[in-house]
Amino acid sequence: MHFAAQTHVDNSFGNSFEFTKNNIYGTHVLLEACKVTGQIRRFIHVSTDEVYGETEEDAIVGNHEASQLLPTNPYSATKAGAEMLVMAYGRSYGLPVITTRGNNVYGPNQFPEKLIPKFILLAMRGKPLPIHGDGSNVRSYLYCEDVAEAFEVILHKGEVGHVYNIGTKKERRVIDVAKDMCQLFNMDPESSIKFVENRPFNDQRYFLDDEKLKSLGWSERTTWQEGLKKTMDWYTSNPDWWGDVSGALLPHPRMLMMPGGVERVVDVPENIQSDSPHAAVNSSQFRKVSPVQKTIPNKQSLKFLIYGKTGWIGGLLGKLCEKQGIQYEYGKGRLENRSQLLEDIQKNKPTHVFNSAGITGRPNVDWCESHKTETIRTNVSGTLTLADVCKEHGILMINFATGCIFEYDTAHPEGSGIGFKEEDTPNFTGSFYSKTKAMVEELLKEYDNVCTLRVRMPISSDLNNPRNFITKIARYDKVVNIPNSMTILDELLPISIEMAKRNLKGIWNFTNPGVVSHNEVLELYKKYINPEFKWKNFTLEEQARVIVAPRSNNELDMTKLKKEFPELLSIKESLIKYVFEPNKKV
Repeated sequence: MHFAAQTHVDNSFGNSFEFTKNNIYGTHVLLEACKVTGQIRRFIHVSTDEVYGETEEDAIVGNHEASQLLPTNPYSATKAGAEMLVMAYGRSYGLPVITTRGNNVYGPNQFPEKLIPKFILLAMRGKPLPIHGDGSNVRSYLYCEDVAEAFEVILHKGEVGHVYNIGTKKERRVIDVAKDMCQLFNMDPESSIKFVENRPFNDQRYFLDDEKLKSLGWSERTTWQEGLKKTMDWYTSNPDWWGDVSGALLPHPRMLMMPGGVERVVDVPENIQSDSPHAAVNSSQFRKVSPVQKTIPNKQSLKFLIYGKTGWIGGLLGKLCEKQGIQYEYGKGRLENRSQLLEDIQKNKPTHVFNSAGITGRPNVDWCESHKTETIRTNVSGTLTLADVCKEHGILMINFATGCIFEYDTAHPEGSGIGFKEEDTPNFTGSFYSKTKAMVEELLKEYDNVCTLRVRMPISSDLNNPRNFITKIARYDKVVNIPNSMTILDELLPISIEMAKRNLKGIWNFTNPGVVSHNEVLELYKKYINPEFKWKNFTLEEQARVIVAPRSNNELDMTKLKKEFPELLSIKESLIKYVFEPNKKV
């Protein structure tokens, strides 16, 4: 049974190539593998009612299995394309294929991006229920146990080469679903329902003719009221089943990815007003039909392998994993020792690897100027070796890098608000440390399993840590006064974990938006921590006389990260909230 697919309709509008790769190419790979084995007795391809496109509002007869396919969004178009491949393999190679197209499903265990579990969890938290557009869109909902029974019937009684609709004639407007939910939780619909921006295109109605499946002996058995009550009872009894799902409960949730680089294997269109026919078909009843084990991710299915145990960021990552209930281990191998890294991977079997190990120099980057071989060995060779080992094992590596590979220039002048973007070429080569970091970042672009996070001048609420930027400059007699992008670890390290959960890849500027100068930081230190604190400034020329290697000063463009995490605070707001307010002594 082939449930696997990229399914977020909203994301398909902006990331359609990924849908083509997974839904069409992925199906092709699976079909070819089944053809090669020659042992498959049934290949059941799980498609969606969305391949038919929008049904007329006044239609009294639903789409039957021979109806024309008229998909209206990139997601449904790729599902229709996959169906064509399935049909071709059935005719060309005799593969015993059956295709199903189903209405929306709901029930226990369903991931809370979907309409009904989303509404339930929001209602449990006393939050408003968001509805795309005016809520007039009509959908048909089937309880998961009924859908599981449908697949059992199709598996044993379905005819090879045929298509079967799994549907119901009982339709509901999204606004009515929200009102039913308000009634279950004794909420006032007027104050509890919130209308939000609609999708670029949102089909008004999907309506199926399910007589063909009924002729095999299947029928819907669970009433709407009964199914809704069962679903609500399960979520109220298991509120933490999915862990932290705050991102999924947004009106327009971003893609949440499974460990290992794939999305949820169930075929669920990402649509706040539509839950696919198969999102919850992983109940115990469904397991009678298929031996495939449940693979929907939760926090227990994550396991992080962290390199950099003795480092500042590595230590904080471990504490965050403990707090979030995520399994983790620290890597024991040296980054430059491939056999040790392989042993770590094989022993711990992680879903993700975090690399916070590296040489920055003690007490500062000047150390690297006289220890170039050691710096290359870890920062370049070691990082590349770890990325390559992870690539071989299909593991995403979150790599903590640096943004100290740029310096203000004529295109990005100091104070202009024009920051360096992820795709910009590094222009700072003043320190050997920065050279190695720029070098390895460029090479890591060839690895599609790496997420590079450019950290700058990291700060945390632990003002006793000698690596903390604030702790450093508070101990200097003199400081330069230049605005810079900086990273508040208390806010951004949890985001790095969320990025791992979403399996985000590529290069990301990893600082808070905006810049703050050394003087502004110390003014806050004086205001919140020590009113007697004093300091002096000196120029870059004066600084150059007391350091070995020049320092990087720049502003990074934070548009990309801010778009992914709109709640990210500006640098000054984050400094006050996460660093100075918790340590306030004045």
